[in-house]
Amino acid sequence: MKKTAVMTDTNSGITPETAKEKGIFLLKMPFTVDNKEYTEYVDMPYEEFFKKLDSGVSVSTSQPSPAALTDMWDEILKEYESLVYIPMSSGLSGTCATAKALSAEYDGKVFVADNRRISVTLYTDVFKALRLANDGFSAAEIAENLENEADMQSIYVAVNTLEHLKKSGRVTAAGAAVGTLLGIKPVLQIQGGKLDAYKKVRGMQNAVIAMLDGIENDMKTDFADKKVVIRAAYSGDRAAGEAFLKTTKERFPEYEIELDALPISISCHVGAGALGIGISVI
Repeated sequence: MKKTAVMTDTNSGITPETAKEKGIFLLKMPFTVDNKEYTEYVDMPYEEFFKKLDSGVSVSTSQPSPAALTDMWDEILKEYESLVYIPMSSGLSGTCATAKALSAEYDGKVFVADNRRISVTLYTDVFKALRLANDGFSAAEIAENLENEADMQSIYVAVNTLEHLKKSGRVTAAGAAVGTLLGIKPVLQIQGGKLDAYKKVRGMQNAVIAMLDGIENDMKTDFADKKVVIRAAYSGDRAAGEAFLKTTKERFPEYEIELDALPISISCHVGAGALGIGISVI
């Protein structure tokens, strides 16, 4: 049998195509549109989701069912001695706690890593886990490594509205207090697994500057003299994402920066037109 499998979910921004190519096991997350449940990459195209969102329908997300997790684990363990599952931050969803409870029934074969990440920083950590697995590290060792270095990352996100985040309770009280009137764009930060207010600025152009300033400050302080990866992301509008990527590359020309479409399961909370950027120590 193979030694250690690496599993995550679509909150990482990893697509099924990339997962298949790289040997990552990917759980597709559920979401609800107008009281009907869908599954990412299964029964609603990305573009259609944003058309429905623009029409004003209600959207929400939920945890994957326990059966969805355990059925996938059972299949993986037919080929692997053990696995490490890396879900989104426990500070943003109950999925991690549910998975940890379920893993107790697997006699040390399933390890759940709470690395307090989501989206672009989760993406980076999943590939770190894959490298460690390929180097012969056990699932337990990989989970411990990811959790020990959970805080070596930061995300900044600019949203057009806090409406969806307020409804889902995924922004802190301080974050929710940031207004969006008169063209004010809230810039939020994720550190330690929680969304919180970072800055409020006028217009998306200034929000982009604020996010890039945040990344640069992280490089000079918390992550000084460390090797880092930067990834950018957008929700819905690919052209806006490409423009953001161009600006980011101009600001940090020495880095190879890639762009992700924020998955539907995240876009349900940040809405359309959001831009984000994350830095991770590797």
